[in-house]
Amino acid sequence: MHKQAWVSGLIRWGIVLAISVLTLTPVVWVLSLSFKPPQEWLAYPPTLIPRQPTLENYLVLFWPGNPVGVVSEMVRTAEPVTRAFINSLIIVPISTALSIIIGFLAAYGISRFRAGGNFLPFSVLTTRMFPPIAFAVPLLVYYRSLGLIDTHLGLILMYTTFTLAFSLWMIKGFIDSVPRHIEEAAILDGASRWRVMFTITLPLIRGGLAAAALFVFIMNWTEFLFALIFTSRFAVTLPVQVSRYAGAVGRYYGPQAALGIIASIPVLVAGYMIQRYLVRAFTFGLVK
Repeated sequence: MHKQAWVSGLIRWGIVLAISVLTLTPVVWVLSLSFKPPQEWLAYPPTLIPRQPTLENYLVLFWPGNPVGVVSEMVRTAEPVTRAFINSLIIVPISTALSIIIGFLAAYGISRFRAGGNFLPFSVLTTRMFPPIAFAVPLLVYYRSLGLIDTHLGLILMYTTFTLAFSLWMIKGFIDSVPRHIEEAAILDGASRWRVMFTITLPLIRGGLAAAALFVFIMNWTEFLFALIFTSRFAVTLPVQVSRYAGAVGRYYGPQAALGIIASIPVLVAGYMIQRYLVRAFTFGLVK
Protein backbone atom coordinates (compact mmCIF):
# COMPACT_ATOMS: atom_id res chain seq x y z
CA MET A 1 0.00 0.00 0.00
CA HIS A 2 2.82 2.38 0.85
CA LYS A 3 4.54 1.68 -2.47
CA GLN A 4 1.28 2.14 -4.38
CA ALA A 5 0.64 5.49 -2.67
CA TRP A 6 4.21 6.57 -3.46
CA VAL A 7 3.81 5.70 -7.15
CA SER A 8 0.43 7.45 -7.29
CA GLY A 9 1.90 10.59 -5.72
CA LEU A 10 4.82 10.50 -8.12
CA ILE A 11 2.46 10.30 -11.10
CA ARG A 12 0.40 13.21 -9.81
CA TRP A 13 3.50 15.35 -9.31
CA GLY A 14 4.71 14.38 -12.77
CA ILE A 15 1.43 15.51 -14.32
CA VAL A 16 1.50 18.78 -12.36
CA LEU A 17 5.09 19.39 -13.44
CA ALA A 18 4.30 18.70 -17.09
CA ILE A 19 1.31 21.07 -17.04
CA SER A 20 3.39 23.74 -15.29
CA VAL A 21 6.14 23.48 -17.89
CA LEU A 22 3.66 23.70 -20.77
CA THR A 23 1.96 26.71 -19.15
CA LEU A 24 5.04 28.66 -18.06
CA THR A 25 7.31 28.03 -21.06
CA PRO A 26 5.64 30.68 -23.29
CA VAL A 27 5.75 33.21 -20.44
CA VAL A 28 9.42 32.55 -19.74
CA TRP A 29 10.22 32.76 -23.46
CA VAL A 30 8.46 36.13 -23.86
CA LEU A 31 10.25 37.43 -20.77
CA SER A 32 13.57 36.28 -22.20
CA LEU A 33 12.80 37.78 -25.60
CA SER A 34 12.01 41.15 -24.05
CA PHE A 35 15.64 41.46 -22.90
CA LYS A 36 17.25 40.31 -26.16
CA PRO A 37 18.88 42.64 -28.72
CA PRO A 38 17.66 42.42 -32.36
CA GLN A 39 20.38 40.00 -33.47
CA GLU A 40 19.08 37.43 -30.97
CA TRP A 41 15.36 37.68 -31.78
CA LEU A 42 15.54 35.05 -34.54
CA ALA A 43 18.90 33.51 -33.72
CA TYR A 44 19.37 29.80 -34.39
CA PRO A 45 19.73 27.81 -32.29
CA PRO A 46 17.53 29.85 -29.94
CA THR A 47 18.73 30.65 -26.45
CA LEU A 48 16.62 31.06 -23.35
CA ILE A 49 19.11 33.31 -21.55
CA PRO A 50 20.07 36.45 -23.56
CA ARG A 51 23.76 36.60 -24.46
CA GLN A 52 23.73 40.42 -24.37
CA PRO A 53 20.82 41.50 -22.14
CA THR A 54 19.41 44.94 -22.85
CA LEU A 55 16.64 47.20 -21.55
CA GLU A 56 16.25 48.99 -24.86
CA ASN A 57 13.12 47.02 -25.75
CA TYR A 58 11.43 48.53 -22.70
CA LEU A 59 12.85 52.03 -23.11
CA VAL A 60 11.68 52.44 -26.71
CA LEU A 61 8.11 51.76 -25.63
CA PHE A 62 8.01 55.03 -23.73
CA TRP A 63 10.70 57.02 -25.57
CA PRO A 64 10.82 55.91 -29.25
CA GLY A 65 14.07 57.00 -30.87
CA ASN A 66 15.65 58.02 -27.57
CA PRO A 67 18.12 56.74 -26.50
CA VAL A 68 19.59 56.12 -29.93
CA GLY A 69 20.04 52.43 -30.68
CA VAL A 70 19.22 49.68 -33.11
CA VAL A 71 15.73 49.10 -31.73
CA SER A 72 15.15 52.85 -31.44
CA GLU A 73 15.86 53.27 -35.15
CA MET A 74 13.31 50.56 -35.93
CA VAL A 75 10.40 52.00 -33.94
CA ARG A 76 11.16 55.72 -34.04
CA THR A 77 7.89 56.36 -35.95
CA ALA A 78 5.78 54.58 -33.33
CA GLU A 79 3.97 56.59 -30.67
CA PRO A 80 4.84 56.08 -27.00
CA VAL A 81 2.87 53.36 -25.28
CA THR A 82 1.80 55.75 -22.50
CA ARG A 83 -1.39 56.86 -24.27
CA ALA A 84 -2.46 53.27 -25.05
CA PHE A 85 -1.73 52.17 -21.48
CA ILE A 86 -3.78 55.00 -19.99
CA ASN A 87 -6.61 54.33 -22.46
CA SER A 88 -6.76 50.69 -21.42
CA LEU A 89 -6.69 51.64 -17.73
CA ILE A 90 -9.69 53.93 -18.33
CA ILE A 91 -11.78 51.86 -20.73
CA VAL A 92 -11.37 48.37 -19.31
CA PRO A 93 -12.18 48.95 -15.59
CA ILE A 94 -15.22 51.11 -16.42
CA SER A 95 -16.62 48.66 -18.95
CA THR A 96 -15.95 45.75 -16.57
CA ALA A 97 -17.75 47.49 -13.71
CA LEU A 98 -20.74 48.32 -15.92
CA SER A 99 -20.92 44.77 -17.23
CA ILE A 100 -20.86 43.30 -13.71
CA ILE A 101 -23.41 45.77 -12.30
CA ILE A 102 -25.87 45.34 -15.16
CA GLY A 103 -25.22 41.61 -15.27
CA PHE A 104 -25.92 41.25 -11.53
CA LEU A 105 -29.22 43.16 -11.71
CA ALA A 106 -30.33 41.25 -14.80
CA ALA A 107 -29.25 37.91 -13.36
CA TYR A 108 -31.14 38.56 -10.14
CA GLY A 109 -34.30 39.46 -12.02
CA ILE A 110 -34.06 36.36 -14.19
CA SER A 111 -33.16 34.03 -11.33
CA ARG A 112 -35.77 35.21 -8.84
CA PHE A 113 -38.59 36.62 -11.02
CA ARG A 114 -38.01 34.91 -14.38
CA ALA A 115 -37.90 38.36 -15.97
CA GLY A 116 -38.32 38.12 -19.74
CA GLY A 117 -39.49 34.53 -19.54
CA ASN A 118 -37.40 31.76 -21.01
CA PHE A 119 -36.45 33.77 -24.08
CA LEU A 120 -34.52 36.71 -22.57
CA PRO A 121 -31.56 34.78 -21.07
CA PHE A 122 -30.91 33.02 -24.37
CA SER A 123 -31.49 36.12 -26.49
CA VAL A 124 -28.64 37.81 -24.64
CA LEU A 125 -26.36 35.03 -25.89
CA THR A 126 -26.77 36.24 -29.47
CA THR A 127 -23.86 38.62 -28.88
CA ARG A 128 -21.65 35.57 -28.32
CA MET A 129 -23.15 33.24 -30.95
CA PHE A 130 -21.82 35.08 -33.98
CA PRO A 131 -18.22 36.04 -34.79
CA PRO A 132 -17.46 39.63 -33.73
CA ILE A 133 -16.59 40.62 -37.28
CA ALA A 134 -20.27 40.07 -38.20
CA PHE A 135 -21.17 43.10 -36.07
CA ALA A 136 -18.29 45.28 -37.24
CA VAL A 137 -19.78 46.85 -40.39
CA PRO A 138 -23.22 47.81 -39.00
CA LEU A 139 -21.64 49.06 -35.77
CA LEU A 140 -19.12 51.09 -37.76
CA VAL A 141 -21.91 52.87 -39.65
CA TYR A 142 -23.88 53.38 -36.45
CA TYR A 143 -20.91 54.67 -34.49
CA ARG A 144 -19.90 57.05 -37.26
CA SER A 145 -23.37 58.63 -37.27
CA LEU A 146 -23.14 59.10 -33.48
CA GLY A 147 -19.55 60.38 -33.49
CA LEU A 148 -18.28 57.55 -31.30
CA ILE A 149 -15.40 56.47 -33.52
CA ASP A 150 -12.04 56.64 -31.72
CA THR A 151 -13.57 57.60 -28.37
CA HIS A 152 -13.41 56.11 -24.90
CA LEU A 153 -17.20 56.09 -24.63
CA GLY A 154 -17.54 54.10 -27.83
CA LEU A 155 -15.28 51.29 -26.63
CA ILE A 156 -16.79 51.30 -23.14
CA LEU A 157 -20.29 50.81 -24.53
CA MET A 158 -19.08 48.12 -26.92
CA TYR A 159 -17.09 46.17 -24.33
CA THR A 160 -19.97 46.36 -21.86
CA THR A 161 -22.43 45.05 -24.43
CA PHE A 162 -20.34 42.15 -25.66
CA THR A 163 -19.37 40.90 -22.18
CA LEU A 164 -22.83 41.30 -20.67
CA ALA A 165 -23.94 37.81 -21.69
CA PHE A 166 -20.91 36.29 -19.97
CA SER A 167 -21.53 38.32 -16.79
CA LEU A 168 -25.25 37.53 -16.72
CA TRP A 169 -24.91 33.78 -17.10
CA MET A 170 -21.97 33.43 -14.75
CA ILE A 171 -23.56 35.52 -11.99
CA LYS A 172 -26.93 33.82 -12.48
CA GLY A 173 -25.33 30.50 -11.58
CA PHE A 174 -24.13 31.90 -8.26
CA ILE A 175 -27.49 33.52 -7.48
CA ASP A 176 -29.31 30.24 -8.21
CA SER A 177 -27.09 28.60 -5.58
CA VAL A 178 -28.33 30.95 -2.84
CA PRO A 179 -31.26 29.27 -1.00
CA ARG A 180 -34.49 31.18 -1.52
CA HIS A 181 -35.64 30.61 2.07
CA ILE A 182 -32.91 32.96 3.32
CA GLU A 183 -34.37 35.82 1.29
CA GLU A 184 -37.93 34.85 2.15
CA ALA A 185 -37.11 34.92 5.87
CA ALA A 186 -35.71 38.44 5.52
CA ILE A 187 -38.82 39.56 3.64
CA LEU A 188 -41.05 38.15 6.37
CA ASP A 189 -39.04 40.19 8.87
CA GLY A 190 -39.95 43.34 6.95
CA ALA A 191 -36.97 43.81 4.63
CA SER A 192 -37.68 45.18 1.17
CA ARG A 193 -36.67 43.30 -1.95
CA TRP A 194 -33.91 45.85 -2.68
CA ARG A 195 -32.52 45.51 0.82
CA VAL A 196 -32.57 41.72 0.56
CA MET A 197 -30.73 41.87 -2.74
CA PHE A 198 -27.98 44.20 -1.56
CA THR A 199 -27.55 43.12 2.08
CA ILE A 200 -28.10 39.36 1.82
CA THR A 201 -27.70 38.03 -1.72
CA LEU A 202 -24.88 40.33 -2.81
CA PRO A 203 -22.58 39.57 0.18
CA LEU A 204 -23.17 35.84 -0.27
CA ILE A 205 -22.07 35.86 -3.91
CA ARG A 206 -19.31 38.48 -3.73
CA GLY A 207 -16.79 35.75 -4.48
CA GLY A 208 -18.69 34.90 -7.64
CA LEU A 209 -18.83 38.57 -8.60
CA ALA A 210 -15.08 38.82 -8.12
CA ALA A 211 -14.49 35.77 -10.32
CA ALA A 212 -16.82 37.10 -13.03
CA ALA A 213 -15.16 40.52 -12.84
CA LEU A 214 -11.71 38.98 -13.30
CA PHE A 215 -12.77 37.02 -16.38
CA VAL A 216 -14.56 40.03 -17.89
CA PHE A 217 -11.55 42.22 -17.14
CA ILE A 218 -9.26 39.80 -18.99
CA MET A 219 -11.66 39.62 -21.94
CA ASN A 220 -11.80 43.41 -22.22
CA TRP A 221 -8.08 43.90 -21.58
CA THR A 222 -7.09 41.53 -24.40
CA GLU A 223 -9.80 42.53 -26.91
CA PHE A 224 -8.21 43.39 -30.26
CA LEU A 225 -10.67 43.37 -33.17
CA PHE A 226 -13.04 46.14 -32.13
CA ALA A 227 -10.22 48.26 -30.73
CA LEU A 228 -8.43 47.97 -34.07
CA ILE A 229 -11.49 48.84 -36.18
CA PHE A 230 -13.02 51.57 -34.04
CA THR A 231 -9.88 53.44 -32.98
CA SER A 232 -7.16 55.19 -34.90
CA ARG A 233 -5.17 57.36 -32.50
CA PHE A 234 -6.83 58.87 -29.44
CA ALA A 235 -8.49 55.74 -27.97
CA VAL A 236 -5.93 53.11 -29.01
CA THR A 237 -5.58 50.28 -26.48
CA LEU A 238 -2.61 48.07 -25.63
CA PRO A 239 -3.48 45.13 -27.95
CA VAL A 240 -3.60 47.51 -30.91
CA GLN A 241 -0.35 49.13 -29.82
CA VAL A 242 1.34 45.72 -29.83
CA SER A 243 0.38 45.19 -33.46
CA ARG A 244 2.03 48.47 -34.46
CA TYR A 245 5.53 47.23 -33.72
CA ALA A 246 6.04 45.83 -37.19
CA GLY A 247 7.75 47.13 -40.31
CA ALA A 248 8.66 46.23 -43.85
CA VAL A 249 11.44 43.94 -42.64
CA GLY A 250 9.21 42.02 -40.21
CA ARG A 251 7.97 42.19 -36.67
CA TYR A 252 9.94 43.82 -33.87
CA TYR A 253 9.70 40.94 -31.46
CA GLY A 254 11.69 42.59 -28.69
CA PRO A 255 9.38 45.59 -28.15
CA GLN A 256 6.33 43.39 -28.65
CA ALA A 257 7.54 40.99 -25.97
CA ALA A 258 8.38 43.86 -23.62
CA LEU A 259 4.93 45.39 -24.11
CA GLY A 260 3.36 41.98 -23.53
CA ILE A 261 5.13 41.72 -20.17
CA ILE A 262 4.06 45.22 -19.17
CA ALA A 263 0.48 44.62 -20.32
CA SER A 264 0.30 41.49 -18.14
CA ILE A 265 1.01 43.41 -14.93
CA PRO A 266 -2.51 44.89 -14.40
CA VAL A 267 -4.10 41.46 -14.92
CA LEU A 268 -1.73 39.89 -12.39
CA VAL A 269 -2.41 42.69 -9.91
CA ALA A 270 -6.19 42.32 -10.35
CA GLY A 271 -5.95 38.57 -9.89
CA TYR A 272 -3.81 38.93 -6.78
CA MET A 273 -6.19 41.46 -5.23
CA ILE A 274 -9.23 39.22 -5.54
CA GLN A 275 -7.56 35.82 -5.07
CA ARG A 276 -9.12 35.33 -1.66
CA TYR A 277 -12.56 35.54 -3.27
CA LEU A 278 -11.78 33.13 -6.11
CA VAL A 279 -11.56 29.99 -3.97
CA ARG A 280 -14.83 30.91 -2.32
CA ALA A 281 -16.41 31.50 -5.73
CA PHE A 282 -15.27 28.23 -7.28
CA THR A 283 -16.36 26.19 -4.24
CA PHE A 284 -19.62 28.07 -3.73
CA GLY A 285 -22.56 25.70 -3.50
CA LEU A 286 -20.48 22.60 -2.77
CA VAL A 287 -21.13 22.83 0.96
CA LYS A 288 -24.56 23.67 2.25
